[in-house]
Amino acid sequence: MKRMFPGMLLLAVLTVLPLSAKAGVDVGVHIGIPLPPPIVFSVPPVTIVIPETYIYAVPDVPHDLFFYGGFWWRPWEGRWYRSPRYDKGWAYYQGVPAFYRHVPPAWREDYRNRRWKGHPWNRHRVPASQLPRNWRGWERDKHWEKQQHWGVPAMKTPRGAPPPHRSVQPPARPEHPDMRGPKPRPEPRAMNRPPHERKPHGSERWGYGHQGEKHGNGKGEGGKGHGRGHGNGDR
Repeated sequence: MKRMFPGMLLLAVLTVLPLSAKAGVDVGVHIGIPLPPPIVFSVPPVTIVIPETYIYAVPDVPHDLFFYGGFWWRPWEGRWYRSPRYDKGWAYYQGVPAFYRHVPPAWREDYRNRRWKGHPWNRHRVPASQLPRNWRGWERDKHWEKQQHWGVPAMKTPRGAPPPHRSVQPPARPEHPDMRGPKPRPEPRAMNRPPHERKPHGSERWGYGHQGEKHGNGKGEGGKGHGRGHGNGDR
């Protein structure tokens, strides 16, 4: 029994030592990182949901305070902190939470102007007490899309409408015959040929059976060898 005691003592030391060392490392990671001061509320805060997201922000305090994914979030002195409560229990969060990239920098100005991307914004004010028990179901059921598209109905695409930023061309109108462009110009007539004169052909080519044109007071005879008579008049 006495021989077993030193072995058991050594085993206990080897078992406790790694745990102590690990605890010292975990504590040392957060040494020197201060926690933010609490935000004092006289009444529980009211949040608004940022359109096109499921991020909730507190507009009535001068500090940025958000609710997302079951936690309250706040930046302070270049660091981020989160807590299950909005007024205490803050813990350091390493890095910037991913949801923050979807928060527009001018969301407070949009809130005051009741405008969102140039459209009227009927802001939904949500008491903070409703968020812990409802946020998951609202996101799953697309609650805010159904509430007039986050209170900005002008941004909702009607069912059956074409996607935004796509121009719709009007149907082509049938062309009127007179609107199909300039008509082709007629070919120029042959030089020195009256418009009513037919081009001689066949037996008429040699002037048989036709009287020549009159020149002076005489009657022309049929021309010989020419299409037009040039005979002398009767003397």
